[in-house]
Order: sequence, then C-alpha cells, then structure tokens
Amino acid sequence: MSSDVAGNEPFRTLLTAKNRLEFLTSDDWALLAGKSQVLTFGNAEVIIQAGVRPRQLFFILSGKALIESARGGKLAEVSDGDVCGEMSFLEDTIASARVVAEGDVETLAIEWTALDRLFDEHSDLGSRFFHSLAIKLSSRLRGQVSRARG
Repeated sequence: MSSDVAGNEPFRTLLTAKNRLEFLTSDDWALLAGKSQVLTFGNAEVIIQAGVRPRQLFFILSGKALIESARGGKLAEVSDGDVCGEMSFLEDTIASARVVAEGDVETLAIEWTALDRLFDEHSDLGSRFFHSLAIKLSSRLRGQVSRARG
C-alpha cells in the first residue's frame, strides 16, 4: 500500500462516478479531499479487514474491490465512486466483512475523526453526507432483496 497527501484532483472522480454519494457538492468533495489521503492497494491486498475497526472511510477512485463475508463468500463488488467502511463508521463498530482489491485500486481515505470534525464545522455537509449514505444503503438493500427473490 502506498500513500500521498490528497491534492485538488481526486474528488473529480467522485463528482462524476455513477456510484458516488449523489447529494454531495463539488465544495463538499473538496472539503473531504482536503482532509483525506490517496491510498493505493495492489491486487488481493486487504483494504478493510473483517473483525477490525477500520477508523477510515474509503472512496474508490479507480479500480474494483470485492466485499467478502468473514467466511470468504462474495457479497458485493465496489468500484469508482463507491464508499467502503460506511457501516462500521455509522455503527462505530468493527467491520462485518472484508474488502479486497481486485487488481490495482486507488482510494481516497478519510479518518473518522477528521470526518466528524468536518461535520461539526459544516453541518450542511453532514446533512448531505448522511442523506447520500442513506440512499446508497437503501439501494444496496433493495438490490440484495431483489437478488434473493429472483
């Protein structure tokens, strides 16, 4: 895994990606990017380990990662614009699944504490962030229910 300080560019992917948090503005992404760092993961490298508290949210800038159950079964796939670690963040708990890079994956990683500080300083950002996250989680749940029925 390699890292460098996030510049002004990473959030551009997150503005246009199909899977992005849809209610965040370009200013919101700039704020997030300013408190984040770009982390890259190689093929089969673990981004989030099940049973461990991540302490960071990861936004996929490029590449694809697999979300696997603790037993190793594939639960989902994430790609450009998707967020990982959001359930642990919301619940302030350990990760229930692991996220593994499938090929090279570039992420924008933000510490939970930095995110909380941003929400304290910019309540409107927090409102848009949680609204976007609620819509994304609802969509994922609908997809799981649809697959289970079909």
